[in-house]
Amino acid sequence: MGQRGMIHVYCGDGKGKTSAALGLMIRAAGRGKKILFVRFLKNDDSGEIGVLEQISSICQLRMPKVPGFYWTMTRDQKEELKRAYTRVWETIEEQAGEFDVLVMDEFTSTFRYGLIPNERVLSFLGKEGERPEIILTGRDPDGRVLEMADYISEIKAVRHPFEQGIPAREGIEY
Repeated sequence: MGQRGMIHVYCGDGKGKTSAALGLMIRAAGRGKKILFVRFLKNDDSGEIGVLEQISSICQLRMPKVPGFYWTMTRDQKEELKRAYTRVWETIEEQAGEFDVLVMDEFTSTFRYGLIPNERVLSFLGKEGERPEIILTGRDPDGRVLEMADYISEIKAVRHPFEQGIPAREGIEY
């Protein structure tokens, strides 16, 4: 590592935020960087998971199973997820210094819903000194996170087959 990593935000309502983050991870792995990949609010049923497991410099933090979309969860399910994600956040804080790149997929919603300790997260992101490159994805990022970002890329939806009732396709959308 040896220097202060920058913060990247891939946001917007379009398809491709996670794909952009994965591309950066693969580029970093190709240059010998160590990467920590955290997938909030998603389960491990996406096609990229198996491929990433084959890249030794990418460490995936195993996450608790998500019982559905946030807005469909019961209050108890949300509280249980918040407790689990708080423990995950503690692991991120403890281990981040061992990595060159930290990717947090669906970070913005996780932050917005208060599922991670937001003040600690902001302190972590704003910390002076050495830190990994940090990549955050998701819709509607908090303004405080955007203020700290060095890169902000907004992906805009123009057209998506889902609007026509076409479900997500294996190997393309998941």
